[in-house]
Amino acid sequence: MITLQDFLSLQGPMSDPGQYAQRYDSLPTDIASLVKVVQGTSLHVFWAQRYGIELPEDRKAEVQLRTQQRRLARMMELDDSPLSKARPLERRLVGNCRDFSLMLVSILRHQGIPARARCGFGAYFLPDHFEDHWVCEYWNADQARWVLVDAQLDALQCKVLKIPFNPLDVPRNQFIVGGAAWQMCRSGQANPDTFGIFDMHGLWFVRGDFVRDVAALNKMELLPWDTWGIIESRDEALTPDDLALLDRLAELTHGDVPDFNTVRALYEDDPRLRASGTIHSYTQSGAQEFTI
Repeated sequence: MITLQDFLSLQGPMSDPGQYAQRYDSLPTDIASLVKVVQGTSLHVFWAQRYGIELPEDRKAEVQLRTQQRRLARMMELDDSPLSKARPLERRLVGNCRDFSLMLVSILRHQGIPARARCGFGAYFLPDHFEDHWVCEYWNADQARWVLVDAQLDALQCKVLKIPFNPLDVPRNQFIVGGAAWQMCRSGQANPDTFGIFDMHGLWFVRGDFVRDVAALNKMELLPWDTWGIIESRDEALTPDDLALLDRLAELTHGDVPDFNTVRALYEDDPRLRASGTIHSYTQSGAQEFTI
């Protein structure tokens, strides 16, 4: 049986750079430098104005590029420089937290470092609020532990948000993975309405991020607005069996996932969880369907 480290050292359908893999060959290998590579090639769609950039609609649409291969293709169209060279802001690829995390995951896997994206909620964006967010998690062999990295948080964002910790080692009480958020809300420890983004919040939203996290643990890092299976059920339509499944998964994934083989088996064997077949994607232009 393949080990967890081996599994997460190999690319998945979303993280695979494809024909652009050689672009990674000359990159540094330390986390701090790799995060700078990600930040020097990418511009967060919701932070662009903070940097003085007004994005036209066609550039905002770059957040719809689902795979790292397609993202790298567009990145090269904008600026064909080596990835280690920071682009001018107007030539950086537009993305969001998921995209920053996916790029770091992709590079680390190329370098043979076990890595995965985690979907959940950041406690560091707004007071008394858990913001919909993604980070990267990699295996630090020297310290024998999984480390959370927020590749989005550059010096400007850290200053604006008054970040009190090192973004290269995010405390687990500052980034709440999907399963932990589900447990907090189900137990009454937290109010589900404090989890979300913009006007979207509640237990249904927590469930969506939770299932996306389970999929990401299985190397299917889909867009934050992609839905399938049990994500699409209304709260009142969930059966006792649905809730039992989610509660069990939350117990298995609320931390660094020591029993990954069980999580993988549940994900692969249950169509309520597995991201395959028809996926619905909810964008500003309306609902769309695609097949994976």
